[in-house]
Amino acid sequence: LIREKIGGIAVVVMALIVALPVLAQETPPAEPEGYRLENYHGPTPATLKGATVIDTARAFDIWNNKGAVFVDTVAHPTRPADLPKEASWQAATRLDIPGSIWLVDTGFGELTTSTLRYFESGLVRATANDKSKSLGFYCRTNCWASWNAAKRSLSLGYKNVSWYPGGADGWEKAGHPLEERQPEPRD
Repeated sequence: LIREKIGGIAVVVMALIVALPVLAQETPPAEPEGYRLENYHGPTPATLKGATVIDTARAFDIWNNKGAVFVDTVAHPTRPADLPKEASWQAATRLDIPGSIWLVDTGFGELTTSTLRYFESGLVRATANDKSKSLGFYCRTNCWASWNAAKRSLSLGYKNVSWYPGGADGWEKAGHPLEERQPEPRD
């Protein structure tokens, strides 16, 4: 009887050891009803209602066939608050998917009126005011900025929206080309 219990426990322990990698994987958070308003860097949902979620292979295929306008929505780096005033600081160069546009700071959950206008006018220019034109939103891996911006574009009436959660990080990791990018100018 003791041997059977020990054997049973060993089986349970072995099952847990085999399952640990699966248990350790974090379940993606559910989509919020509105926009993500804080903690923009962290696990993102696996879905975005109304949009197509694409992986790196699909993003590369779309890019390679010039099938969408890619839109980077990552925030512009700001000078660290604790950096002494006399210290020199320059934002790191942003490397993006070639041909993308960078609509800087447009992925926050709440946008100022001027930033919303900048986002809207940037999309109008990028799509030649064609709301059926395919758009692919990205920023970095585990970044809500592109999720928020893709969701916002849907609310503006864009009909062919993709969200690429792998971002420029996933693109680079796959060995795809990158190019230096500057933010689109504000009107």
